[in-house]
Amino acid sequence: MASPNEFFNQVKAEARKVVWPTRQETTTTAIFVALMMLILSVFFLGIDSLFGAAVRMLLSLA
Repeated sequence: MASPNEFFNQVKAEARKVVWPTRQETTTTAIFVALMMLILSVFFLGIDSLFGAAVRMLLSLA
């Protein structure tokens, strides 16, 4: 087990290795995520509507 001082030195050394994204990369990724959320929400709305209609039809037969 490392001493607390050695542990924090190791944490600092690892933090120096982190490569942070640029503003352009962050903006591009955020736009992509927002678009994918929109597309997937519309897709799952459609699937949910189809299953809901199928269940209503099956229940109306009973």
